[in-house]
Amino acid sequence: MTLTFPRTRSPLQPAPVDTAPLRRRRLRRVASQCGLLLVTLIVVAPILLMLKVSLESDTDVASHPLALTGHLSLHNYVAAIKDMDYGRSLGNTVLITGGAAVLVMFTGSLAAWPMARIARRWTRLVYQLFVAGLTVPVFVMITPLYMLMRDLKLLDSYTSVILSEAALSLPFAVLFFTSFLRSVPAELEEAAAIDGAGPLRTYWHVIVPLLRPATATLVITLTLSIWNDLVIPLVMLTSDSKQTITLDVYSTIGTHAYSTAQLLPTVVLGTAPLLVVFLVLQRYIVAGITAGVGKS
Repeated sequence: MTLTFPRTRSPLQPAPVDTAPLRRRRLRRVASQCGLLLVTLIVVAPILLMLKVSLESDTDVASHPLALTGHLSLHNYVAAIKDMDYGRSLGNTVLITGGAAVLVMFTGSLAAWPMARIARRWTRLVYQLFVAGLTVPVFVMITPLYMLMRDLKLLDSYTSVILSEAALSLPFAVLFFTSFLRSVPAELEEAAAIDGAGPLRTYWHVIVPLLRPATATLVITLTLSIWNDLVIPLVMLTSDSKQTITLDVYSTIGTHAYSTAQLLPTVVLGTAPLLVVFLVLQRYIVAGITAGVGKS
């Protein structure tokens, strides 16, 4: 009779490692990367198709809508820049967007500061009125705004568009700034008051620097909204010399048909400045959203 003893592991022999969790993590990482790549392709594919079609003639697009024909040319863009007077329309759009954004930043921060610091019934009521303003569609406000600008004799002017865009964007700015200031402690403002600073000095030297991350995020959001707006400029402006980029794009669409060789280059030229601004300032979006996290 032979005796068998269980095999024992040498003290110097390493213990077996369970690689199953590591493999699962790798599979999850590969799956997430494949999913991200798929979503990116879904988002980028229409943009690439638009760029490809904008470089082709209507005949090539009609015969080969998805194929790369090889007859790519910048003639459509040269004609679009000339027809829409791109420099003029770009300057008009920058003026209107910048003016409305600056006005909203100034008035919105001034209105949000007392509503974030003063706990009274009237501040809650005013805050609720601003929140209610977010629910009013632009088509409900367009007629009163038009009549107001007509009575003020501001129709067909940059001022009418800037004031109208600022009025429609102000509720969101007040809501955004108020929520941000409520997450920021008031010790700095109290210290400024102890040092003898008045309300205006406290606003300029304390509140404005505190709102810098939120302001950067809000400026990007308002720029996208005002730049792409069609309704307000269409109603308020009548002179060809004051047309914005969105109006020039809209003018290329006919009543019953449109030409891709005329429409798509104007769309690309209209969105290219926004794309550049977004790529340069995109990091401020995350910074502004997370600026109030962790503050008590």
